[in-house]
Amino acid sequence: MATAAPTPEVVTGPAPTTQPVALTPSAIAKVKEIMATQDPLPAGLRIGVVGGGCSGFQYSMSFENQQGMMDKVVRFDDLKVFVDATSAMYLNGCTVDYVETLEAAGFKFENPQVKSTCGCGSSFSV
Repeated sequence: MATAAPTPEVVTGPAPTTQPVALTPSAIAKVKEIMATQDPLPAGLRIGVVGGGCSGFQYSMSFENQQGMMDKVVRFDDLKVFVDATSAMYLNGCTVDYVETLEAAGFKFENPQVKSTCGCGSSFSV
């Protein structure tokens, strides 16, 4: 007897206790702005955690043309954010913001699970 493929979990923002990641309005606007320049238009944004860096883990962001079978999907209006099950464990309660200062501009991750970061700030440990 064949078993059906698991149905991806869909979570709608902004309830931070039930979703693996939250995006600020500034981050959502910047992602949509960058996404609009892509051809073809991606289905959504993938946010994840990968091994590497000085402290063990790094954040990753990329555009995706389709969601994976085991992805959690978080919707922010018409923006879909895909998070794989493993990354969701490390991102639980994380907020992604887009910050512009005189020195730099970029996405900033505020993760309550992080115990330490490296000196350059691009990797972390839990």
